[in-house]
Amino acid sequence: MIKFLHRKGLPSYLFPSIVSYLRYVKFQENSRKNRRESMLFLEHSPCLTGGIGAKAENLLVSPAHLSALGVELVTLPRGGDFTAHEPGQIVGYLHIDLKKRNLSLGDFLHALNESLVTSIQETWDLPVEENPKAPGLYTAEVPKLKLVSEGIYAKSYFTSFGFALNGVNNLSTFSLINPCGAKSEDMTSLLRLGKDKDFPKKRREFVENFTERFIDSLP
Repeated sequence: MIKFLHRKGLPSYLFPSIVSYLRYVKFQENSRKNRRESMLFLEHSPCLTGGIGAKAENLLVSPAHLSALGVELVTLPRGGDFTAHEPGQIVGYLHIDLKKRNLSLGDFLHALNESLVTSIQETWDLPVEENPKAPGLYTAEVPKLKLVSEGIYAKSYFTSFGFALNGVNNLSTFSLINPCGAKSEDMTSLLRLGKDKDFPKKRREFVENFTERFIDSLP
């Protein structure tokens, strides 16, 4: 585990090894209980997660088939439909005490997206943008493909969950669902965009850029 900035009372960590999804869920539940802020950046083993808006028809295979593939299926209280995690992503989790920082959820989401857009541009020279009709970040060029999935949970003015940026993952797990109600063909990754060169180095550069920008945006 690599520790980055610890400014404004907010430590940031990059995990070099794969972390199971349920291990993260236990961590965030404890963070929420103790209102302990942090930011984590990591990778997960293959899994599908469904938020409170998940529709049964967007899961394209049976739970038995998922089990045979070694893919976990996890139901969560976060917003959003089904999404996928697999090794090669950059998954970022933000545990922020909005009440302590006198920060609205709208301002938090704005800071998150602004920090992501700027950090992706700086790290990979890749312009991405929001879609007002769907959460996440998309390539600015046509066709607009989804690079970053987002799902935030804010309860009692404390946030958890976060974003998943498709890095060098092959997107195979996305073929098992209609990700966020869309088609798996609408997803893309740095690998597919030809931006995968020196990925371990670039991943760390991105985490450092994002962490500094996001912390600077906080009260």
